[in-house]
Amino acid sequence: MTPSDEPTWIDYAEFGERFVAAAVTESRIEAAVSGMAGRGMTIGPFGIGPAGLARFVAKGSVGKPTVIRRGPHVHFDVGLPVKLRVDVTLGGQRLRLEAVVEIDLTLHARTADPLLVVIDIPPVTSRDVSFVMRAQAIGSAWELLLDPIAKMVQREVANRINGILADPDSQRGRTFDVEAILNGTNSPYRGRPTHQWITYDEFGHRFFERIVTADRVREVVESMAGKPIEVGPMRAGPGNKAQVSVQGTVRLPRVTAAAERPDAARPEPRIAELPRTTEALAADAAAEEKIDAAKRAGHDPALVTFDLTIPVSLDVTVDVLQSNRYRAEVQVPVALTARAAEPLLIIIDAVPPRAQDIDLEMTAEGWRAATLGKLAGMRKQIAQQVAAVVRDEVADVSRRTIDVGARLDGTSV
Repeated sequence: MTPSDEPTWIDYAEFGERFVAAAVTESRIEAAVSGMAGRGMTIGPFGIGPAGLARFVAKGSVGKPTVIRRGPHVHFDVGLPVKLRVDVTLGGQRLRLEAVVEIDLTLHARTADPLLVVIDIPPVTSRDVSFVMRAQAIGSAWELLLDPIAKMVQREVANRINGILADPDSQRGRTFDVEAILNGTNSPYRGRPTHQWITYDEFGHRFFERIVTADRVREVVESMAGKPIEVGPMRAGPGNKAQVSVQGTVRLPRVTAAAERPDAARPEPRIAELPRTTEALAADAAAEEKIDAAKRAGHDPALVTFDLTIPVSLDVTVDVLQSNRYRAEVQVPVALTARAAEPLLIIIDAVPPRAQDIDLEMTAEGWRAATLGKLAGMRKQIAQQVAAVVRDEVADVSRRTIDVGARLDGTSV
């Protein structure tokens, strides 16, 4: 995204379904079932016919699967070919046949507790196994054996495939623990024979709750630490006779999840209550609209929100006949909300601060500076300027955007 792009918001539920659809591709399905390809298969020997007088044995191997995606809810049709050589013995005579078997699997990408994507495959039945034998002209006695051979092969192939699918290694290959993958940890859930299924909606909500954490947001915003802030020089005081210059540094930002927010109300900001300038009023009006828009967009009570506090240390110089110095510690609050946007984006939406939201505490250095500590409008103007600087810092949406779809292309999910 470029800074000028306006995101199109989607809810967490829609994000969950889009995530699964983007993560579970044909190539990943092929990889999940590729372990079956090349596996040898031997069926028999079995007795067939009257009194089991005829016997047959079939040997072959599983071929490369074909995958076709269908339906809106991440379903796949998978065909597994098996080539078999069937040797039939009757009355001391041997008949050799070539058989082509096709196994039809229906795969469904499902989501499970706590944050799993599982390629679910229903048990294979004889009806899912097609069987075609190639034989030259044979006698009627042999023809009577073909149908029972076909039924037995279909049943046995279904049982063998079900055994392969139930193997823990096969199940691990079809189970993706999204949280463990992103955290770089081992998953305790892969290889389990059963899962507790959850909906795509629930998966989307859990994704934001478990993946978009305060620690991850903190890693992003901590890059602001050390950034310089310069304000002024600007005029203040009666007759605008004082020149004010401010230099400062952003210290390590603090991020708190909404669930960790203390019950105590935030203290009232300590800034002068003086008339506002036209520019300041316009800036705050824009911030108010941003806040209102965020509240309208945040109708979902399950939205993942954070409180970002940006501490700034300022050195303030006020020149009135001589230089007077002050130290200011500023606490700049920014409301953060993790939102989902088209096509598959996570955006840490930021509500910029208003001047009246900024907690400004000034300490004079020296008695002369202390006498000027209530210089008309100085605190207000500094707060306005700091708010403007922070608004510029958080205005670029691209710096707070994660393209999940692009990242999926480079992962093993």
